[in-house]
Amino acid sequence: MTFDPGFLWGAATSSYQIEGAVAEDGRLPSIWDTFCATPGKVDNGDTGDVAADHYHRYRDDIGLMAGLGLNAYRFSIAWPRVQPTGSGAINQAGLDFYCRLVDALLEKDIQPWATLYHWDLPQPLEDAGGWPERDTAQRFADYAAAVHDALSDRISHWTTLNEPWCSAFLGYATGRHAPGRRDGAAAVRATHHLLLAHGLATQAMPDSRVGITLNLSHVTAASAADQDAARRIDGMQNRIFLDPLLRGCYPDDVLADLAPVTDFTHVQEGDLKAIATPLDFLGVNYYSPMLVADGDTPANTAYVGSDHVRQLDGGRSRTSIGWEIDATGLEQLLVRLDTDYPVPPIYITENGAAFDEPVHDQDRIDYLEGHLRACATAARHGVPLRGYFVWSLLDNFEWSFGYAQRFGIVHVDYDTQVRTLKDSGHWYAAVIARNGL
Repeated sequence: MTFDPGFLWGAATSSYQIEGAVAEDGRLPSIWDTFCATPGKVDNGDTGDVAADHYHRYRDDIGLMAGLGLNAYRFSIAWPRVQPTGSGAINQAGLDFYCRLVDALLEKDIQPWATLYHWDLPQPLEDAGGWPERDTAQRFADYAAAVHDALSDRISHWTTLNEPWCSAFLGYATGRHAPGRRDGAAAVRATHHLLLAHGLATQAMPDSRVGITLNLSHVTAASAADQDAARRIDGMQNRIFLDPLLRGCYPDDVLADLAPVTDFTHVQEGDLKAIATPLDFLGVNYYSPMLVADGDTPANTAYVGSDHVRQLDGGRSRTSIGWEIDATGLEQLLVRLDTDYPVPPIYITENGAAFDEPVHDQDRIDYLEGHLRACATAARHGVPLRGYFVWSLLDNFEWSFGYAQRFGIVHVDYDTQVRTLKDSGHWYAAVIARNGL
């Protein structure tokens, strides 16, 4: 079971989860620094202050990547490191770190894939209203243009946003992520302004390959009576992003579902045209399926306007973080994307699992193998799948879970920062070497 020649094999990380050095070389706080400093928000009171210390150990980490045989490395650029207040002058010392990182990757023939936003909004922009405010989209476009000008001679593939669903709904509806707000209407406005930020940034980065990464799920109804529940959640998880990006409009049924929450006057003329600026690729992050049913009482505040819908236990095995495992859901999702939308080339930009085994992690190998088989099957069905990035290269700061959950194919001892390649890392290197399973 092999992939086409030229299939891209990579690993992914994000800035706040691995870099540390949160107060070095001019970096100022992000919303995640503030969130972590708020008691009770993150398990064990953990923070990203040191994380995996990648800021100081990036050359050693690139050596690990080269040993794995990676073709590409997906990382994110920390906005508050490069533009500490979210607007105005660029902090050259912060930008220089990414120049060094990219140069070191290219020395090892590893293609750098840069994500411009992986959730670490500069705190001053949140103080001014954050993503629910339209101005944040323009600030992001300015930041994207500045970073692109500095690095586009060495980076050919750019991702604007990582998982805007999480930024909007976990950040502004449930409060489980930074900035920790609980306002459904604000979350819907944030969704639109994140998409607008993507569109404006894409237009500001000519002559590069630009895409966006969405966390998508295969949603199924528990019974025939629950079909409307599944429609609602598919709308709020998947189609509220896919339709504006690939069709230039919001789905009518989603607009109707959200009518009690907002009148959408925040959508201005020309916005949807900008959002639908053609993508060079679509990044798909997939971890787990969703089985849903109708209910009588509010149960899931992440899905604004559909709070009564319940997510059920499908009876499958789970990872240590509690997410159900279903590789067939990835295959079905990919085929659905290719069938329902005019999709550009697709890359799996994150796929992985948290398990407790320190180094001998057969459960993770089984998870990855199942999902890669799903990818291969989807590709045989004609899905334009061009690459796969495992999540994650390193054990890291896992947001509100702190350091309790480990996704890496490389184990990190947080006391000593010693890296140890897990069995899954050795396995992944063999997959890369043979271009398949």
